[in-house]
Amino acid sequence: MDTFAGIEAALFARIQFGFTVAFHIIFPAFSIGLSAFIATLEVIWLRTGEQHYHTLARFWTKVFAVSFAMGVVSGIVMEYQIGTNWSRFAQVVGNTIGPLFSYEVLTAFFLEASFLGLMLFGWNRVPPWLHTLASIMVALGTAISGFWILAANSWMHTPAGFELRDGITYPVSWYEIIFNPSFPYRFTHMMIATYLTTSLVVLATGARYVLAGVFEREARTMVHMGLGMLALLAPAQLIVGDLHGLNTQQHQPAKVAAIEAHWEGNEPADLILFAWPDEEAERNRMQIGIPNLGALIITHEWEGLFKGLRDFPRDERPPVAPVFFSFRIMVGIGLLLIATGFTGAFLWWRGKLFTTRWYLKAVGQFWPLGFIAIIAGWIVTEVGRQPWIVYGVLRTRDAISPISAGTVATSLALFVLVYCVVFSVGILYIYRLLKKGPKYPKKDTEALPNRPLSAAQETTGDPT
Repeated sequence: MDTFAGIEAALFARIQFGFTVAFHIIFPAFSIGLSAFIATLEVIWLRTGEQHYHTLARFWTKVFAVSFAMGVVSGIVMEYQIGTNWSRFAQVVGNTIGPLFSYEVLTAFFLEASFLGLMLFGWNRVPPWLHTLASIMVALGTAISGFWILAANSWMHTPAGFELRDGITYPVSWYEIIFNPSFPYRFTHMMIATYLTTSLVVLATGARYVLAGVFEREARTMVHMGLGMLALLAPAQLIVGDLHGLNTQQHQPAKVAAIEAHWEGNEPADLILFAWPDEEAERNRMQIGIPNLGALIITHEWEGLFKGLRDFPRDERPPVAPVFFSFRIMVGIGLLLIATGFTGAFLWWRGKLFTTRWYLKAVGQFWPLGFIAIIAGWIVTEVGRQPWIVYGVLRTRDAISPISAGTVATSLALFVLVYCVVFSVGILYIYRLLKKGPKYPKKDTEALPNRPLSAAQETTGDPT
């Protein structure tokens, strides 16, 4: 295969796809959770008539618009790479997962496109109930989009419902393709992750406003709603993650062995808190672990056994170090979020939530944790699938297009440059929106954050 500075085109293509996906995944994840949050705010506003819910919905809709736009742009670029760098992949599995992307367009994209304009620009132009309905439809559309994307991605990990003819996959059962063995766990795990990520951003923003003494009512609402979701969903994610792990152990045992850096399958695994996996020597260096606890977590038996890395040929093992460390980052953040949610719930119950400044200062810095956990989880999922791009069906090295390494390296350099500039500007703009806060339009110079709506304002939904 053609090389550039000793590096094969396949590796450059993998780096390029990984780079663009890492940028892309955080924006749809945030958009899914944020659209649901906005819809919830509008429903509460419609039922109670309390103005600060309306103010918050308008404020977060601006942030959503930027995040949604960056997600769309990065997603288009990512999909084009399938044709440019991974044409063999498209040829082999296009019959099977191609329609899933089409279903996303026919359902989620059309739903979002139909109501997004109304959600973004219809605040003073349509009745409140119609605008609330538009926000609900957009939130539903983003969730449906996640459904189809996770169905396609899950099929690549646990392919089902197809047959191979001359090396090409052909659908046999669309039900089995969509609801493949890992899909229910991956979809649930990812959706909870999106809501947790948004909850952290909302909680952190509200905590900072409380500490600064601005937007008091809106800030307290954000802290309450963000903390409530965190306290409920973080423990739920632990349960779903355990079920997901059991499913992965059943269908992708090599990935689980890499996650645990477990080499000897004939011994109960320790829960390794830290180690440096040495793939050449097939052992862990500087290992710190708890005996048998890894076996208990994976098999739910103290003396349970599961396959170790030595049970697989070297060319069928995933890279151990990135999978091992990324999993611990993800789990570490998850445990921190559980502790944060329980601590906040306790302070809330004691009536000390808004007077405990150390807690507010801490959660005010936690906003990136959800994004970090999502990227770490993606690394575990996708790197842990190697050397397969479709598990047991198509190897990654066999899915590359007949393209030179120099060409891919050049496009990779351009992607890095453009992404760093464009997305830095977008993220900076979101930061400025959050720093500015949920203010009223400047033309309403006498507006107060918590003033009641007049009868006319309640009818039009316009606080000005």
